[in-house]
Amino acid sequence: MSMTADTETPFNQDSVPSSPDVARLREFLRSVLLGKEDQIDLVIACLLSRGHLLLDDLPGTGKTTLAKAIAEGIHGRLARVQCTPDLMPADITGFSMFNQKTREFEFHSGPVFADVLLADELNRTTPRTQSALLEAMAERQVTIDGKPQPLSPTFFVIATQNPIDSHGAYPLPEAQLDRFTIKLKIGYPDREAQRRILQREVHDSIESDKFKDATATSPLSLSDLQSLQQKAQRVSVHPRVTDYLIDLVEASRSDESVELGVSPRGMMCWQAIAQAWAMLKGRDFVTPTDVAEVAGPVLSVRLLTRGESVEKVIDRIMNSVATPEYK
Repeated sequence: MSMTADTETPFNQDSVPSSPDVARLREFLRSVLLGKEDQIDLVIACLLSRGHLLLDDLPGTGKTTLAKAIAEGIHGRLARVQCTPDLMPADITGFSMFNQKTREFEFHSGPVFADVLLADELNRTTPRTQSALLEAMAERQVTIDGKPQPLSPTFFVIATQNPIDSHGAYPLPEAQLDRFTIKLKIGYPDREAQRRILQREVHDSIESDKFKDATATSPLSLSDLQSLQQKAQRVSVHPRVTDYLIDLVEASRSDESVELGVSPRGMMCWQAIAQAWAMLKGRDFVTPTDVAEVAGPVLSVRLLTRGESVEKVIDRIMNSVATPEYK
């Protein structure tokens, strides 16, 4: 998450079409998850920023379909964990087992050794098991038996939680939440999208057709994704945009209704996804608008408020800081 600066970069320069690779990935995901164009763009920005995604939504809104589509879209391997109270940390990271024949311990890798990990209903498992993902999400490695094991360089976590049914759930701790770059709600599709979903269910089987052949359907490869992620890190950030971002971060910490504001890690995540968002818009520099447009998903996952709704607090924070203008 580099901080680059360009004192000559204007804020009001017109956008150009984003890269063909990004356009293909966007088209592919939109063909799978219908009627959710804005959410898909944020998901792609999260992926390009090398972040992780928390989906806080009701069952049946397409969260699993989205995870499968992302894995297919980057020609990566998907692993899924259904989180339950009896899930153990080793069920996520892997474990060593003694082989009686070879008289040696053999490592059996867990689902974190995938390119995309779907942790379904993460808040259903215990804090001890939730913490198994902390090192993996922050450093893209896990330590097993004292030995660090590297993960995929494109390792991407999509975790889900049900905001309605809290029975038997373990709220995610702040340290865990801060590892996620953004939090999204997919929500129900509109009427036209629902009609298309039903028509596709009748005439097309998503499982057997859309995801039948990864080679044929994947618009990107893992190496393509890595190149795009590196390109996103090189998107320049004007010093005034940096100051704007810092002002917003400090405003989040000083707001009277905020118990826990944006951490330095959260600030770096915010800048990284703003860089990716600018790249999606076809620019090689970040504008204040980019920072503002991704603020809601970034702040909603990490602000701890004293009773007031997070949405109101975010609006107040964003309105409390003047938007810089290029002159």
